[in-house]
Amino acid sequence: MIENGYRWRDGFPKIGIRPTIDGRRRGVRESLEVQTMDLAKAVAKLLQEELRYPNGEPVECVIADTCIGGVAEAAAAAKKFKIAEVGLTITVTPCWCYGTETMDTDPSLPKAVWGFNGTGRPGAVYLAAVLSAHAQKGLPAFGIYGEDVQDEGDDHIPADVQEKLLRFARSGLAVACMKDQAYLSMGSVSMGIAGSIVNDSFFQEYLGMRNEYIDMSEFTRRLEEGIYDPEEYEKAFAWVKENCKEGSDNNPELLQTTRERKDWEWETVVKMTLITRDLMIGNPRLAELGYGEEAQGHHAIVSGFQGQRQWTDHSPNGDFLETILNSSFDWNGKRSPYMVATENDSLNGMGMLFGYLLTNTAQIFADVRTYWSPDSVERVTGHKLEGRAANGLLHLINSGSATLDGTGEQMKDGKPAMKPFWEISDEEVDNMLKATQWRPASVEYFRGGGFSTDYLTRGEMPMTMARLNLVKGLGPVLQIAEGYSVELPEHVHETLDNRTDPTWPTTWFVPNLTDNGAFSSVYDVMDNWGANHGVISYGHIGADLITLASILRIPVSMHNVPKEKVFRPRAWGMFGTEQAESADFRACANFGPLYK
Repeated sequence: MIENGYRWRDGFPKIGIRPTIDGRRRGVRESLEVQTMDLAKAVAKLLQEELRYPNGEPVECVIADTCIGGVAEAAAAAKKFKIAEVGLTITVTPCWCYGTETMDTDPSLPKAVWGFNGTGRPGAVYLAAVLSAHAQKGLPAFGIYGEDVQDEGDDHIPADVQEKLLRFARSGLAVACMKDQAYLSMGSVSMGIAGSIVNDSFFQEYLGMRNEYIDMSEFTRRLEEGIYDPEEYEKAFAWVKENCKEGSDNNPELLQTTRERKDWEWETVVKMTLITRDLMIGNPRLAELGYGEEAQGHHAIVSGFQGQRQWTDHSPNGDFLETILNSSFDWNGKRSPYMVATENDSLNGMGMLFGYLLTNTAQIFADVRTYWSPDSVERVTGHKLEGRAANGLLHLINSGSATLDGTGEQMKDGKPAMKPFWEISDEEVDNMLKATQWRPASVEYFRGGGFSTDYLTRGEMPMTMARLNLVKGLGPVLQIAEGYSVELPEHVHETLDNRTDPTWPTTWFVPNLTDNGAFSSVYDVMDNWGANHGVISYGHIGADLITLASILRIPVSMHNVPKEKVFRPRAWGMFGTEQAESADFRACANFGPLYK
């Protein structure tokens, strides 16, 4: 069995806290030592209490051994951080310091500076000076400055400062967690989908990641030669038989397969799930069975399964493996979800990883399939859309798989939710399984059979839809749409769903409208979406995605995040303050990819 302890055995990056101080001795520095270090400790305490790694453990912070008053102490802190595997830094000060002597100059580390807003000492002056130095040296940093003046010696962190510290830390940790990991392509390009044309330069230069590849025939080899843990397979298959309800077969009677064939397909898709996980992260059990090379895995934090059509024309599809691995539990119990992209859409896979690392929750992979206008719904069903759906809605429906967390059967404050695995109850796991049917795959699409995931997402969940695109000559671009899942009357859902494929998972989504640009209407959101796929995260996480994108130098082409929540490096303002979206493009182009 593979537990969270093995999967995350390499540990996680830490957050480096840099207390900087006025270097003048004989009274000035001495009077500030305690307050400066106390501020650093307060920041570390906040982050450790509020943020967790993907395995559920609190994040770790490393504070410099001394306050940093000059370049020698800055170098000592940098050395300590390197040994401790720090992945981002936060500089904290209540006073004036010597900017270029005390700043963090590591070009690959995301960095932020909190300059205490107090009148006793000019912390804000240092903040402005050091951010100027960061801009001049081409090392963008986030500036954090509280709105209200605090008293000298106060180590309380105001709410607005907390929000920015947490937003930066979440995003910086996501960047650091991706670095030196791999994207595993299982197969190649699916049905001419551009997102599954894996661009290794993008992964290397923007994300600091490597690319790994296997041919689909590796699944055949491992299936035929039994390269998986047979004991775990027996456990998994027994769990599947008990918990995974097989739904009705929608195929024409002439195309329906025998019970014997379906039983074989169940055995095969369970084995494919084990094989996919082992390919991603390895499995020490394989070494015990004599497969030392296979036991290593590909060090993949995210992967994609090509499936269509070279695999699915002959063998059971990947719907089951994608659904179970993308969920927060399996036969071994609750655990971190794996990120596995349908059709090897690597760009959507990375969108899933962005959302996952920011929230520690499972992500829904979906086709952005149809815009249903109010008039179209009324014409087809006789029902007049109301409430959130009054202006129309988007039908998000993947061709056969989606995380079971997406059912909405988890609860938070009495409302449907998607939670980190350590917050999910056994009852909620049971409810997710009961809300799902596994429908024999449509053999018109999947000649090799398999079982598609069929459920309907519960309404009134805050959600964020995102899509990463690549544009020749421009590079990566991110799109973000915050909104809500909605519920329709049963007969309306069934009528609309049957026009596509009733064996696939459905989420009815309505983006929040702003009456501007791409968010003038629900139709405009659909009309401006950059690809056929999207990632859906629980919660309104658009602001965190914007911060993450700016660290990676990925511009955001459309979003409906409130202006006051947008947080980017201070240097972005040098590229214009009236048209923030345009300034974002110029800043990202100017500074270039983080790892180039």
